[in-house]
Parts: sequence; C-alpha cells; structure tokens
Amino acid sequence: MYNIYCDESCHLQSDKSDIMVLGSLVCPSNKKEKIYNDIREIKKLNGVNTRLEVKWTKVSAGNLNLYKDLINYFFQNDYLSFRAIVATGKSKLDHYKYNDGDYDTWYYKMYYQMLYPLLNPESSYRIFIDIKDTRGGARIKELHRILGNKKNDKQNEILKDVKQIQSNESEILQVCDLIIGALSYFHRGYYYDESKSSSKRELLDEITKVYGIGMLNSTPFSESKFNIFIWKPRGTY
Repeated sequence: MYNIYCDESCHLQSDKSDIMVLGSLVCPSNKKEKIYNDIREIKKLNGVNTRLEVKWTKVSAGNLNLYKDLINYFFQNDYLSFRAIVATGKSKLDHYKYNDGDYDTWYYKMYYQMLYPLLNPESSYRIFIDIKDTRGGARIKELHRILGNKKNDKQNEILKDVKQIQSNESEILQVCDLIIGALSYFHRGYYYDESKSSSKRELLDEITKVYGIGMLNSTPFSESKFNIFIWKPRGTY
C-alpha cells in the first residue's frame, strides 16, 4: 500500500498565472509515521514548534536552514519520491475545442496525467489532496472515477481512496507544497528576478545545484525520485 500526497499551485483559471503546477509525494503507507516523526524532529532541531506548518510562501532568511534541511531530507530518504506536471500556456488553452468548453475538464486531464503513471496495478494506493476550495469534494470524486475507469479498477482494489486533507495535518503534504512551490517559482520566472526573495532562490539552488535537478525540461519517464513533465498546449511546441 502506498500513500500519494498531492498539492497544487496556480490551479485557478483566473489567477493571472500562465502555468499550473500539480505535484505528488509518494511513500509506502507503513513508513508514513516514521516520516512524519522525522520531519517533526527536523523542525525541533531548528528551534521551531513541531506543529508549525511549513510551506513555500513562508520561506525567508530566518528559517532558510529549516527548509534546506527538509529538502535534503526528501532527497536522502529512499522511501519518498516526487512527480509533478508543470502545465504551461494556460492563456493559450482552447477549452471549447479540446475540453468540452470547460476549464475543469482540462484540470482533471492534468491530474490524470500526473497520477496515472504512479498507479501500478500490482499495488494499492490512497491519495490525499490538499483542500483548496469548496469545490474540491466534487473534484476528487470525479478524479477517483476517472482514474478507476482508466485502470479498470471497478472494485477499488488499486485506488482505495481519494480524499481531501488540510496541509497542517500532514508533514508530507507540507514538503510537497515546498517542492511544487519551488517549481512554480522557477517557471514563473521569479528565480532570475533579483527583486524577488534571495532566500527562495537559494533554496532552489539547493535543489538544482546540490542535487543536479534541472527545472526547465521534462525528466526521463524512467526517473523515479524527482520526475517532472512539462506539458504544453497543442500548437505551442
């Protein structure tokens, strides 16, 4: 059994961003509590409350070491893996031609593209998605239905559950927020903007330079630790 923790950045149609990032952290279910406790210990060692919610928007010079420790913990933990889709060109989407005139249809397609490769028919999964708005309940039911149909999982033997949780309830989800925040920051061009946070640029360097992760392009499909798919609308390649 595996748990998949999902978060989103710039996911709204009218948020004035031309990208959307969907990210997921995967771990064996029987390692969840150990990972939770490890992350709380990292917080404790950095002198912060173990229940403090960490997230990308909170990165600053005063807590940079904490966030670097969390990034390093992810890369050094063999039980954690990450996959994300960076969907570009939101302003160029033709929803009437490709998505039945509906932004949400495209949204589901992107979630499907992110999650489908993670679901091995020989295993089972529970998916936990950060609560974003009041429409989330209907969305996750539809997402469960679509993934189940594609995997021919009529009895929910592969995909046991898809549910919403608050990010402050899950240390793993908080780390997911941190990593997709970095991806979103990079793809919105903020990394090269010297008027933006130098602490966030330094944290991005921890990912890109220390671990040799390229943010600009898709990783090979076989990459299992840090997998990125850069999606572009038809006609923009």
